[in-house]
Amino acid sequence: MLADAILIAETKAWIKKAELDVRSASHDLTAVPPLVSDAVCHCQQAVAKVLKGFLFWHNVVFRKTNSLEEIGEQCLKIDQTLFQVIDQAVPLTEYAWKFRYLGDPEEPSLEEAAEALAIAKKVYTAILDRLPDLLKP
Repeated sequence: MLADAILIAETKAWIKKAELDVRSASHDLTAVPPLVSDAVCHCQQAVAKVLKGFLFWHNVVFRKTNSLEEIGEQCLKIDQTLFQVIDQAVPLTEYAWKFRYLGDPEEPSLEEAAEALAIAKKVYTAILDRLPDLLKP
């Protein structure tokens, strides 16, 4: 029973962290001016965390990585029906670093950030749809 309680609590923690990243990205885009580079980073993080929560729930060990392709491939071994949303999310991987450091003069456009947020929300929802109700916020 204790193992189940830990599994539930840890999975819920991953889902909650992902939800906070989606909320943060949404909030960043309402700032004046919009905080687009922060928003896209939160989108990447939301996808990574919700996928890791899915893996954790299924007792799949994963590396500490920001690679959505790597994490996504592990999720696909559990549920192939996630292919389309994971395929859309993989390009978000670069947002973990691309606009976070000095030397990258460009910023993502508002449209790019809005698209990243739509993808993050789609992945978040797809994963929640595949998890038991007791894990949902």
